[in-house]
Amino acid sequence: MSAGGPIDEHELHAYVDGALSAERRAEIEAHLSGNPDAARQVEEYRRQNALLHAAFDPMLEEPVPAHLHTRPARLGLAGWLRYGGLAASLLAAGALGWVLRGETPSPIDFGEALAQRALHAHLVYVPEVLHPVEVSARQEEHLVGWLSKRLGVPVRAPHLGDAGFRLVGGRLLPGENRPAAQFMYEDPQGRRLTLYIATNTVDARETAFRYSEESGVSTFYWLEGEVGYALSGELEREQLLHVAKIVYRALSG
Repeated sequence: MSAGGPIDEHELHAYVDGALSAERRAEIEAHLSGNPDAARQVEEYRRQNALLHAAFDPMLEEPVPAHLHTRPARLGLAGWLRYGGLAASLLAAGALGWVLRGETPSPIDFGEALAQRALHAHLVYVPEVLHPVEVSARQEEHLVGWLSKRLGVPVRAPHLGDAGFRLVGGRLLPGENRPAAQFMYEDPQGRRLTLYIATNTVDARETAFRYSEESGVSTFYWLEGEVGYALSGELEREQLLHVAKIVYRALSG
């Protein structure tokens, strides 16, 4: 990329990955020093990278299975690509088989799965500056009606003004096996919360708030019949709990 050109999200990713020249890196650092939104986006990219490394780096230290040592030592690029493609195909076919059977290789509690999907969606969309939501709060009535129709249950976007957060908007997301929804909120300091809503295939008992924390993101989640809710944000536990209670009362009223 040429020096002095416009800086876009792709180049910010390259900056985080250390893939730029020293000259271009210095230009971007100067840009970040005067652009808080871009600086915050870079920090989110770094945090996402850290999350991925934490999840997958341990696999690199696992010993190679003994039967693989029987392969010839010198395969060449074509050979490695052939074996790699075969392995990927087998993994994809196996995963597809589980899906077609309506099963998952490692089934987990619906609430825990809900919290994980909510966290991943939060990490993906909270850093966005230009497109944080699919439909803005200016079209709240349309947004709520659309999401309710797609999820097959009444959906509402709680108003969180008492907690200092305003609705930014929302979007439709893929859930485990049916659509899910995400509402995003923001306070005057630019901190964002997301409310993730998904439905289960069977009614579940109502549950009290459950809590999880990962990568600096706190999540409170709970179930009401077939609907699950997860509120995520980079807030202290007690502060997020306060907001979660407001959400719960708004949805139950």
